[in-house]
Parts: sequence; structure tokens; C-alpha cells
Amino acid sequence: MSVLAKLSMGLAAVALVGPVLIKSAGHSWAGVPWHQASRAPSGLAPDPADEPRAVVQVYAAQTWGWRGVVAVHTWIVTKPADGDAYTRWDVVGWGGGRVVRRNYAAPDAMWYGQRPRLLADRRGDAAAALIPGIEAAVASYPFPERYRSYPGPNSNTFTAHVARSVPALGLDLPPTAIGKDYRELDGIVGRAPSGGGVQLSLFGLAGLILSPEEGVEINILGLSVGLDVASPALRLPALGRIGVDP
Repeated sequence: MSVLAKLSMGLAAVALVGPVLIKSAGHSWAGVPWHQASRAPSGLAPDPADEPRAVVQVYAAQTWGWRGVVAVHTWIVTKPADGDAYTRWDVVGWGGGRVVRRNYAAPDAMWYGQRPRLLADRRGDAAAALIPGIEAAVASYPFPERYRSYPGPNSNTFTAHVARSVPALGLDLPPTAIGKDYRELDGIVGRAPSGGGVQLSLFGLAGLILSPEEGVEINILGLSVGLDVASPALRLPALGRIGVDP
């Protein structure tokens, strides 16, 4: 093996493992059992009484326990114009039966003690135009009764399916959304999770994304590393997207 090949492999290993070690050192471990952890509203979703316009939001929050070092859970909420309540859609693997859940919790709820952050926030006519496509994508999700935390299909596989189906949402899922790259053999090549560009992926364990939204992203064993060129940023395992906000 040449020196250049060894150097390339060493850099790749550092890029994949280094961020995980850094995140592990500073990870805040839960102080209570999962069933006691907070699922209270976080205040990120506007009160329907104060926001008459249509709303579409996408959230991400660290997963419970050690998985939170490397992974987030994502979900989608919608509210039509003049609607008095939100509809929340996410995939939850426990509890048996259908894994696609409607209104599992408050739209902006803490995810078992972890505060969510907004990945997308669309309002008004733009949001109203997205809602029919989102509802159709939820109905067409190909794994409504299947769940596997790694490498998928899981909650992030679901959110990526919706985003691919509704490219106008313009959703850039973070590299920590493990499962977003899950693709079976009959769909090994297709659109990137954002709905633009192209993705090559084998069961979310190895793959490549080339897209205006994600930039260039390589996936190895579910860990993703890449470079966003349009909005300059590094895309790293565990640490997520570091750079200019899109």
C-alpha cells in the first residue's frame, strides 16, 4: 500500500472516529430513566391562536442515552391556514403495531429530555402548498410497520422519504440523522434525502451523496462525513453540520 493510500485511510478514520470521541467526552448523560424524561412542549411551535398562517416545521433532537452521541430523532409537523391545532408525524419503533405515529407528542415536545431544534420552518402560502404533498408522502412511506434503529428503516428514514417526495421543502437533514440514507437494493440509486441531486446507498451502510443541499457526503457504516459547498460547512459524524447556516 502506498504512502498516499495509507495517509488517505488515516485521514478518513480521523474524520469518522474523531468527532465521535469528541462528542462522547462532552455528552450529557440522562439523569433519570427514559420513562421519566421530559416530553414537555419546548415553545418552538407558534401558538395557533397567534399564527393564523399555515405552518410546516421539521425538528431534530438527540436520541436517548448513548445513541445520542451519534444520532438524532427527526419529525414533521403541519398546520393548515386558520387551523387550531398541529398534526405531528414521526416514526416510533416501540409499542408494537404501526410505527408511523400521528400526534405521538406535542408538536415541539422535548424528546425524552432533549430539547429539539428546528431544521425547517415554513409559513404562509409556501407552507400551505407543501402540506398536501407531505400528507401524500406520509401515506406512501414504504415501511409503515418496520423499524430498525440501525441502519434503518427508522424515524430518519421516514423524514428523508417525505423530504425526497416534497423537494420544495428544501430540507437538509444533518449527517447525524442516521437512517436517512437507508435504501434497499431496488432503490440503490435515487434522489438525495433533500430531494435534489443524486444518492448512491446500500442499506445506509455505504454510499455517496452529490446534491446542492447536502453538498458532497460520504457514508461509511452509517457515519457520514462531507462538505457543503453552497453554504460552506463541514458535515461530520456526531457533531453534525459545522459552518455557515444554509
